[in-house]
Amino acid sequence: MFGTRRLRALCLAALLFCSLVLCSPVLPPTLACAAEPTAAQASPSTASTLILTEENDFFGGTDEHYTNGIKISWVSGDLLKYAQDERLPDFVLPYLAALPFVNDAGQQYNVALSAGQNMYTPGDTSTSEYQPDDRPYAGWSYVSLALHAKTPRELDTFETTLGIVGPSARAGETQNDYHTLMGFEKAKGWKHQIHDEPGLVLSWQRTLRAARGDLGRDVAWDVLPRFGVTAGNVLTQASAGVETRLGLNLPWDFGTSLISPGGGVSAPADPEDPRLRRETTFGLHLFAGAEGRAVARNIFLDGNTWEHSPSVTKKNFVADLSAGIGIVMGATKLTYTHVYRTEEYDGQNSPQMFGSVSLSVTF
Repeated sequence: MFGTRRLRALCLAALLFCSLVLCSPVLPPTLACAAEPTAAQASPSTASTLILTEENDFFGGTDEHYTNGIKISWVSGDLLKYAQDERLPDFVLPYLAALPFVNDAGQQYNVALSAGQNMYTPGDTSTSEYQPDDRPYAGWSYVSLALHAKTPRELDTFETTLGIVGPSARAGETQNDYHTLMGFEKAKGWKHQIHDEPGLVLSWQRTLRAARGDLGRDVAWDVLPRFGVTAGNVLTQASAGVETRLGLNLPWDFGTSLISPGGGVSAPADPEDPRLRRETTFGLHLFAGAEGRAVARNIFLDGNTWEHSPSVTKKNFVADLSAGIGIVMGATKLTYTHVYRTEEYDGQNSPQMFGSVSLSVTF
């Protein structure tokens, strides 16, 4: 049985893999004196960031649709060139060299590794009968490699994700093991889930720091637009959104991301980030955002690519509205995001709300 314990083992294995491939002594980050640097630093930071994100519709008072997601990511310290870091395995280098603007002057780079699992259910999980007019049961377990290229004002993320949709993703076991542990009723319809299918997703996202203002007494605000494209048999879409933040000791990163292609934006992007200072720093900020997506394919709604399976008629345009709070304490950043998502398929009884908790530690 691949339940909660094995999911935790998967995450632990991902962490161990990151440590083995990219281990080296962690050096203190380079500190800059300028309040707003205008170019990438000549000597990159070696601080890595570990990000754990948990999303659940429990925060919206439901147990349906996108019901849970968990993702753990490791983002490397800054590199002047991907290939210059001897910790990277040789088989990765040709892949890096094939990407646009890799090793361009004036940018810094990061490598990110992730592992995660998402699960989706219909509104009524108490019946074992097939529900043709409701969202299908579906699970998605995956690993990904992301490459970041950035300046203080701009972040490009290329991400390649490989995984499995269907019973082999073991999302049903994860959900029901957790429900048993917490004393909840098991979901009874997982035998009707989307069938096994290997998944490949390629994505690119650009996030901009369009504006940042200093209000004095370490209070600042910023505006972070983003847009991207994703292609693959699991998900094909184009997206555009924006986030704005206001707070004390506002992080110098690229905002708050949900479990989605192009994540990992909450790693420090500048030596002025409070998490890279030598002293313990407290920060508090509020944020709000919006994103729209034009969806050409979503396997969790459309069903399997090459065979008949449970499916519904998806909506081609979906929007998220979000708001939340972030706390920075020393090298740790904790955020909570509450998300309102419009209907994703015809016949969905209402929009969905869920919460996203993300903990990042820079070391």
